[in-house]
Amino acid sequence: MSIKEILEKSDTKSGRAFDFFIQGLIVISLITFSVETLPNLSEVTRIWLYRIEVVTVLIFSCEYLARLVFADQRLKFAFSFFGIVDLIAIIPFYLSLGIDLRSVRAFRMLRLFRMFKLARYSKALRRFHIALGIAKEELVLFACFSAIILYLASVGIYHFENHAQPQVYSSVFHSLW
Repeated sequence: MSIKEILEKSDTKSGRAFDFFIQGLIVISLITFSVETLPNLSEVTRIWLYRIEVVTVLIFSCEYLARLVFADQRLKFAFSFFGIVDLIAIIPFYLSLGIDLRSVRAFRMLRLFRMFKLARYSKALRRFHIALGIAKEELVLFACFSAIILYLASVGIYHFENHAQPQVYSSVFHSLW
């Protein structure tokens, strides 16, 4: 069994094992991300969370590079939805190495893109993606109609509530919020 088959074929024993392994890592990564936000964590806990982050990023990086190397069309994979999600899932870690800037720390939130990596392993999500493509125009129309209704409701709230609560409803934007 080749590495390419393991990466691309979920219907083999090795392919399924690899998929479950990556899915497990994604879940672990999301849990550790959430635990990091808890206040008053001990230094030991923070160190362990960082170590888990390093290991998962290294494995995700190897997976990304392997998928890139073994792709039939490398550029097509690199710019595909899953290629971009895989890259965005690992880049925040590398950007934050050695730099302690608040703006770079904000990029670490992009680690949440790892959640989208799970879509690769779900047939139902792939079918949902196809359905979204089919209903694209209807969804855009619905989103536009919803935005118009939301705006009209905000204007109405502002008009009727501004006099009673001018600090809370001081503008249409505050009313929208």
